[in-house]
Amino acid sequence: MLRDMSRLDKHLVSRRRFLRQTTVAAAGCVLAPMALPRERHGLSEANLMEARFYERLPSNIVRCRLCPRGCVVPPGRRGYCRVRENRAGRYVALSYGRPCAANVDPVEKKPFFHVYPGTTSYSIATVGCNIHCRFCQNWDISQAAPEDTPVPYRAPAAIAAAARSANCRTISYTYSEPTVFYEYMADCAAAGNELGLASIVVSNGYITAEAHKALLPLVKAVKTDLKAFTESFYRDICDGTLAPVLETIERLAKSGVWHEIVVLLIPTLNDNLDDLRRMSDWIVKKAGPDVPVHFSRYHPTYRLRNLPPTPAATLLAARAIAMEAGLRYVYIGNIPGSEGQDTICPSCKGTVVKRYGYRILENHLTEGCCRFCGTAIPGLWA
Repeated sequence: MLRDMSRLDKHLVSRRRFLRQTTVAAAGCVLAPMALPRERHGLSEANLMEARFYERLPSNIVRCRLCPRGCVVPPGRRGYCRVRENRAGRYVALSYGRPCAANVDPVEKKPFFHVYPGTTSYSIATVGCNIHCRFCQNWDISQAAPEDTPVPYRAPAAIAAAARSANCRTISYTYSEPTVFYEYMADCAAAGNELGLASIVVSNGYITAEAHKALLPLVKAVKTDLKAFTESFYRDICDGTLAPVLETIERLAKSGVWHEIVVLLIPTLNDNLDDLRRMSDWIVKKAGPDVPVHFSRYHPTYRLRNLPPTPAATLLAARAIAMEAGLRYVYIGNIPGSEGQDTICPSCKGTVVKRYGYRILENHLTEGCCRFCGTAIPGLWA
């Protein structure tokens, strides 16, 4: 269950308010200037943080190097994500220190099934995203602009202190896309590390190698959404591209940072069994057989309300395909009580972690090993 941080309630923007105020970002590298006065919404120069990955071009134009879009942004304009703005040749992160959501979640909700099971994670987000998925579950946050969120500034140290006060084991960067609030995420992770709190990232994987490599030493685990295994899906449904996400997954596999993958299966769009076989084979080859893969059920929302929820049979078929390809830890999400929620020892087939939804019912791990046969189960357990 969510446990909302009550002191923030009066400041956080409601979903209804977003529905009234949010406008969807236009396609392309450059967006129009903001429609509302900056100072009215706390976006004055004094409250902003300079972006970390960009280059200056002639005539005060900048090129963003944070994500694969590489937006070229004239003065007074914003990048595709709507949260990074060129102010006279200085690229700034408008949402720095402005979390529009802060909740205490089970770590299993992220979902991470091999990361500190049964613990809670202090979960934060700011507005913005660098792709535009027609099925986004949190579109009212991801497609909003900073001026839509009149929330008070919260320093990274305050986030870390709140996480410790709530007895959380980790800080999560989630709900929207953490890449677009990169500077805030990195600083919160550093502050959390000083207090012994690990940071975990829930991301679409749409990030440059330069920015990704700088982030990984600060975090313990990353969950990447692999939205499909076709360029056409990324282009037509997400306004993005597949190749950079695959590169991110390969980089994670070599980094030593714990990594899990989530695939949201949407009927008729990315549930082709041949594509799922190709995806599973690729994951085994590039990320290894021990990376946990979660196939999650789709629920109609946003701009794909015409499609039905994913049939349970589709999820079971996807799981069977992935296991046949050699993946050892394959899960089914968003169907509590279904097959595919437990962690099974690949050696003795014993159930080492039994789950119902986000709840841990049994944990038979001893120092990261199966209690029944002693086989090491990869993950972050201590």
